[in-house]
Amino acid sequence: MNTTSSRHASRSRHTSRPSLRRGLSRHWMGMPIALVLALTACVTINVYFPAAEAKEAAREFVENVIGDQAQPSTPAPATKPADNPSPGGMASLRFDPLMLLGIGTAQAQSQPDITIKTPAIQAIQSRMESRFNSSLPPHFDSGALGFGGNGLVVVRDASVLAIKDRVAVNAAVADDNRDRNAVYREIAVANGHPEWETQIRDVFARQWIASARAGWWYQQGGSWKQK
Repeated sequence: MNTTSSRHASRSRHTSRPSLRRGLSRHWMGMPIALVLALTACVTINVYFPAAEAKEAAREFVENVIGDQAQPSTPAPATKPADNPSPGGMASLRFDPLMLLGIGTAQAQSQPDITIKTPAIQAIQSRMESRFNSSLPPHFDSGALGFGGNGLVVVRDASVLAIKDRVAVNAAVADDNRDRNAVYREIAVANGHPEWETQIRDVFARQWIASARAGWWYQQGGSWKQK
């Protein structure tokens, strides 16, 4: 009996070892796939608002509307070269093992450009340019109009407007502000980020003031200042 039991136990152990090896093999073969899925789940794409590109786009748009007599904007400071450049002026490259899996760094960053060249945006710019050249500058010169801190045109002092001009000026301001609101929204949508509308409006508000001619009025911190 003991001999027979020992033989059965021995066969059982020998039979279970290949099954165990196959189970371990399947387990380890599945690990790379699980690792890839885990790493992929950890990757986040941070899309940052491209402030510098938005500022340049706003400058181009605003100066096209205001015209050649706009106050020149202060140029941006030159970019400082990187410290400790690698020999030959080439940027040093760092190997990222995640690249082998088709994954960038764990905190991938996307820095999109800002475009203002869509037909809808160009149509708004054309209307604003035509309106500005035909009716608005004299009223900025007189101080009747000013640039608001919200990127819109404001009737700052209606008393300096001739009575015969008030209806036309108010209508022109309303039309211009309608186009301004539309273009801030359209730029955000055209660039695939409707949530950027407020930031684009802020950038444009600063640019209208930066490009304003000497003597024009603008709002800052709730109070009016003359450029």
